[in-house]
Amino acid sequence: MKQSDEQLFNPSQQVIDYANVKEYDNNYADSIANPLDFWEKQAETLEWTTKWDKVLDDSNPPFFKWFTGGKTNIILNAIDRHLKTANRNKLAIIWEGEPGDLRSFSYHALNREVCEFANILKAMGVKKGDIVTIYLPQIPEQLFAMLACAKIGAAHSVVYGGFSHEALADRINDANSRVVVTADGGFRRGKASNLKEIVNKALEHTPTVEVCITVKRTGVDVFMENDRDYWFHDLKSLPIAAAQCETEIMDAEDMLFILYTSGSTGKPKGLVHTHGGYSVYTATTHKMAFDIKPEDRWWCAADPGWITGHSYIVYSPLINGATIFLYEGAPNHPYPNRWWKMIEKYGINILYTSPTAIRGLMRYGESWPNKHDLSSLRLLGSVGEPINPEAWKWYYKVIGKEKCPIIDTWWQTETGGFIICPIPALPLKPGSATKPFFGIEVDVVTDTGEKTPVDEEGNLVIKTPWPGMARTVYQDPDRFKELYWQKYEQQGWYHSGDAARIDEDGYYWIIGRTDDVIKVSGYRLGSAEIESALMSHPAIAESAAIGLPHALKGYAIHCYVVLRKGYEPSPALEKELREHVGEMMGAIARPEEVAFIDVLPKTRSGKIMRRVLKAQALGQDIGDLSTLEE
Repeated sequence: MKQSDEQLFNPSQQVIDYANVKEYDNNYADSIANPLDFWEKQAETLEWTTKWDKVLDDSNPPFFKWFTGGKTNIILNAIDRHLKTANRNKLAIIWEGEPGDLRSFSYHALNREVCEFANILKAMGVKKGDIVTIYLPQIPEQLFAMLACAKIGAAHSVVYGGFSHEALADRINDANSRVVVTADGGFRRGKASNLKEIVNKALEHTPTVEVCITVKRTGVDVFMENDRDYWFHDLKSLPIAAAQCETEIMDAEDMLFILYTSGSTGKPKGLVHTHGGYSVYTATTHKMAFDIKPEDRWWCAADPGWITGHSYIVYSPLINGATIFLYEGAPNHPYPNRWWKMIEKYGINILYTSPTAIRGLMRYGESWPNKHDLSSLRLLGSVGEPINPEAWKWYYKVIGKEKCPIIDTWWQTETGGFIICPIPALPLKPGSATKPFFGIEVDVVTDTGEKTPVDEEGNLVIKTPWPGMARTVYQDPDRFKELYWQKYEQQGWYHSGDAARIDEDGYYWIIGRTDDVIKVSGYRLGSAEIESALMSHPAIAESAAIGLPHALKGYAIHCYVVLRKGYEPSPALEKELREHVGEMMGAIARPEEVAFIDVLPKTRSGKIMRRVLKAQALGQDIGDLSTLEE
């Protein structure tokens, strides 16, 4: 069966009537005919201290500039403008810690916290243009630190609080940070992590660091070095932590943050995002794709340490005046109903999470979510990797009760925000990210740049610049050009590194990284597709597919599966799974082997590390595991 023949899930009339954008096709066509008009109109909904001279400066591709001459600061729109309206008394953040402790902040209280943090950073010598490294658990201070940096014109480099001391030291050194912000630890699955201990080890290898500010979260004993280490609560009690602080006026193209992302080769690359274009892009994609309304309680269940957290936990929800829900711990601690319990308790309207989390919770069955009233939910979202149709349907039926459209989003650290995603009024196909966002031209092409035929896989490219795009790799513009623009340099297209196809209805199906495509007897088969076929079997909770060399076929498919509760590994089940994939996808896709394992190697953002499985199978060095979860 072609995926274009998949069942369409149409939104209800109620969803369409309530939507911010009620129709896709004509609006998309208008935005592509006049993309600069579209982006200018979106920019005009935000506050600027000086209006731009030019929407797009494309004189030096691929180093595009947006809203040139414009003066702003993302904080003007994320906090300052709300203080002049009724929003000042509205809840900006509701936070629940894993042990069950609660804190909440109105926009007025958020402003006070951010000003105090900003003044502390200034007292520690942080100036406009400096880069502050932040290594914190998912606590409110993580957001305050990011926003405080932005407010005073410093850039932040947030490093996910699960990275090793080596990975942290590499990132601190690349950014030349003088100041690091951390905590004694955080809570995960009932245990306290030891963040300060990791930071202390990292700081043995970081000659630029002069100040380390530590938030007390868990109360564990930590070593504090004189004249370098300061407790945040001590600094907050001093007169330096005043509750008022001027917002620094920035150029639209000034650096807001750098965020490091790992490639398949080479050292992590620090992608640079800016105040102006990023503000416009994240706010617009969030508001239109997730239909944001003033009364919404928004939960993006990612970590602020990843781009998903930067764009859709911190910045766009605040610009759009939503109430952010933030949770510190694991989705299944102490029981598998933790998420569903919090959705019911806080009246969450929108849940945006990863297929990995959905599949992990799906393992426990329907009884846990069915114990809770999830009727407050009106939209669901998916991010991070292609979602298997089986997981999509479970999410739609069991969590959304068949009334919540699923906003399945494809984008990258490099893009700053959604590139392909539906709006709630668009009919959906399980497993498809649907269609490009407004103002953006996307295509699937061959290695030489020709458009691929319908339903044939190729390279996913972005043909036009967009405001949220990364401006460069920090201190390495040549690497930026080489990684993203060299392959289609003549056409001027951005090469995403992902494989995809477009069906006859114009819906996009993301296959995964181009190095996750397995060529069997000359046929290209996507790992994600094989994994979806395995996932449609009732025994399978999670799966990974890799290609291993084969004398006849070139490559043969080898799969790794995690079983659901109630199933046991056996030769009979392995045979059944191999046949099942063959039935679903054709004999060419039948795996050579299906191995049963307890846990798949994953990055902390939830992506399966197939290269680790491949290296292990081939007896090769498994390389850098700093991004590995387990």
